[in-house]
Amino acid sequence: MTGRHDAAVILGAAVWENGPSPTLRRRTLHGAALYHAGQVAHLVPSGGLGKHPPCEGEAMRQLLLEAGVPDHAVHPETTSRNTLENIRLALPILERIGAERVVIVTDAPHLPRALLVARRLGLKARGSAPRGGQKRSAQLRLALREVPAYAAYLWRLRR
Repeated sequence: MTGRHDAAVILGAAVWENGPSPTLRRRTLHGAALYHAGQVAHLVPSGGLGKHPPCEGEAMRQLLLEAGVPDHAVHPETTSRNTLENIRLALPILERIGAERVVIVTDAPHLPRALLVARRLGLKARGSAPRGGQKRSAQLRLALREVPAYAAYLWRLRR
């Protein structure tokens, strides 16, 4: 990713009984790194309530604050349940903060589907994924899941 973007939308992942999952933590800290590197001015952590509280957006907000991101730069979306909702429900927040150029933060295998959604919803979006920190078996599972999910989203978002 090159150049400065207005905001990063950090896509949600599970909150476990004992706190943020490794995936949620990895994505969130990657968003914080983009902020600290001056690549984005605002962060929109996105995700609703799963099996365990707090909601994903709020759990990410807390991690971002702990990582030194100032509160005024964090704008959580806290009701979405999937990738399409993560991005669609972030749109009013992005509009409110005047974000035109957006970075979608998620894991690499998930980026093509997330960018498909973002662009179909009218965002000028690029992707950014954290490197490392994930077991090969988890990477493979995620990559295999993305094949049918991408096809389903293509069908769902056809125009």
